[in-house]
Amino acid sequence: MNWTRPADLRAQVQKLWERGDILSSLVSGESLFPRRLTLKCPTSAEMAERFDEVRAWIGELRESSSFRVEMREIQHRVLGANAIPAEAWIDSFDAAVALLGKRREAARFVALLEATRARQPRLLGWLAQRPLRALALGDEWGRLLEIVAWLERHPRPGVYLRQVDIPGVHSKFIEARRGVLAELLDAVLPPEAIAADSGGVSQFARRYGFRDKPARIRFRILDGEQRFLPGGPEQEITLDEESFALLDLKATRVFITENEINFLAFPEAKDSLLIFGAGYGFDMLAQAMWLSRCRMYYWGDIDTHGFAILDQLRSHFPHAASFLMDRATLLAFESLWGEEDQPTRRDLPRLNAEEQALYDDLRDNCIRTSLRLEQERIGFGWLEAALAALG
Repeated sequence: MNWTRPADLRAQVQKLWERGDILSSLVSGESLFPRRLTLKCPTSAEMAERFDEVRAWIGELRESSSFRVEMREIQHRVLGANAIPAEAWIDSFDAAVALLGKRREAARFVALLEATRARQPRLLGWLAQRPLRALALGDEWGRLLEIVAWLERHPRPGVYLRQVDIPGVHSKFIEARRGVLAELLDAVLPPEAIAADSGGVSQFARRYGFRDKPARIRFRILDGEQRFLPGGPEQEITLDEESFALLDLKATRVFITENEINFLAFPEAKDSLLIFGAGYGFDMLAQAMWLSRCRMYYWGDIDTHGFAILDQLRSHFPHAASFLMDRATLLAFESLWGEEDQPTRRDLPRLNAEEQALYDDLRDNCIRTSLRLEQERIGFGWLEAALAALG
């Protein structure tokens, strides 16, 4: 029997709630109610063949106090005159939230709505689009409005989040809610207060003009005669990107490696500097113009992402060469091959012909499926020989 039952009618109202339509109507002022619900009734044949079931179905609908059921008279060829349900209605907002057991949630949303209308009316559009999200943030909504108001008064403040001075709000609260705050701030702040080229949670500070933790560059000077700090040969240095850009080093070669152990164990080399890589992020090196006069070698894993990182590095430093990322190295360590979890398939326009041929074989699984040779699996003697071959 697929006739509409009271539970089916309730499910239709529940769907309105889950879509946010019921609460959204409070913001827009365009009431959903009274609302006609979908009602599937018995056919004429079913009424004749299953009369007792139909009568029970009618009684079940009429006994439900949550809905208004409108009846219509029919003249059945077998049963004669009878009244059957023709339409089912939910008449009001109050009836809908009572049916769903959502009276408390509705009252909380009304309070949120009133606070928003009084303090941040430009957020009413967001509230209409995301009412259930706002409801979930109910305990925090007042503090979120305070943060938005603070940014209105202090556009692009140029301070760290730790320096935002709002009673009851600390930097960890802001950091944990950057996603929703970005939506609210985008709806309220003028365009000149937003850096449109910065998006996502990781660029929240830059987008709204806060100071961000400076990127740091970790490196080693491989030539003992060029070290500018006292101490032994194992020293390493970490600088912010601006300080790194101002260095005046005599190094003529720069190596970049992605693996920390390789970074620590890399042999000494004349006139050379070693940088601990940053995966897909090389923006922090872009300010160091002196790198452009150095020979640069990138040593990554021999897999699709290793070549993709090399390709990205060349967007900043076109002269960068690959190091130990060739077919001979790959084949020499076949017994140590591994598997790449999620290979990339995109085109890499900055590879040279030899690199492109190996990359194509890797992404097209011509050698083995998802083949990967991690850089730390390459023998140390092979590394030393490759360094010697560079001169």
